[in-house]
Amino acid sequence: MLTKFKRSVNAVFLDPLRSETIVCEKGKKLDIILSPRIYWVKKMTLPVSTVREVTKLLPSIFEDSLPLGHYSYYAYKHENEFILFAYEDKKILDLIASKGISSADIGSIHFAQTEFEDLEGGVRVTDKESMYSKDRLLVLAPTSWIKESKELDLENIRLSKHSIKLQQFGHIVDNKSLYKIGGILLAFALILIIEIFVTNSKTDTIEQKKEALFAKYKLQPTMFQNRSTYDKYMKIYKRQTKLREIIAFLLTMPLKETQKITLLEYKNKKLFVNIKGVKKESENRLFSKLNEKNIKYKTSYNGDSIKVELSL
Repeated sequence: MLTKFKRSVNAVFLDPLRSETIVCEKGKKLDIILSPRIYWVKKMTLPVSTVREVTKLLPSIFEDSLPLGHYSYYAYKHENEFILFAYEDKKILDLIASKGISSADIGSIHFAQTEFEDLEGGVRVTDKESMYSKDRLLVLAPTSWIKESKELDLENIRLSKHSIKLQQFGHIVDNKSLYKIGGILLAFALILIIEIFVTNSKTDTIEQKKEALFAKYKLQPTMFQNRSTYDKYMKIYKRQTKLREIIAFLLTMPLKETQKITLLEYKNKKLFVNIKGVKKESENRLFSKLNEKNIKYKTSYNGDSIKVELSL
């Protein structure tokens, strides 16, 4: 028997060779039943007890029997055996789209295997092919090979609990690659977490050392304040260094016996020097080293004395 209980559904049979137009009634969603043509199925007895354990083995079980592609898997237990499925999400999604069905119109997706497991005789799915049960697995065969084949009737079918969710992007990267990528990302995440932990630990150590250093030398609370103080004293240091160099030069000038320094005064960042007995024509000879170092100065004369003003 094809049905056990009556249920109001809008079930459709999806097969690439079926030419009927699929229309979704307003207010209803489509329950799609996949033809055996678009999935692979195996029935096996395995040395495991749960579907969870079997799921891990499915890629290896189907590895030698599937064409090249990106597959998803499904399994359930029937009595002492497991019914195993492999299918390509992209191919099914493309077929659904070619039939004019949008994802919003889909209520559920099932395998023909789970919905017709008690099938007796044959059911025509195309003009030339029928579906029948062989060792409790549904297969497709020419209708002419089957003694009795009736029309496919989904009007009163009661769907099983076995349904699948298609991965919209499962065809782009297969599950193995996803696991590898996930593992790499996890490793990077762990490395990043360790780096952050180590960096924070080093930062705490540096902060502790900085606070101890600030306390030891009585520094100001912030680096900005300390930098400002540093710049201030650096300017003073450069000015004082320049002042010492100029004073050293003035005190070692080759003065004649009739020449002598009568005034050496520092005031308002300027150095004032009076030298007695200096004539105007001897100015360049006396201050040639100041000219070589591009030290700016002003001179003025008062009788036989020269007054020099140097800006620092």
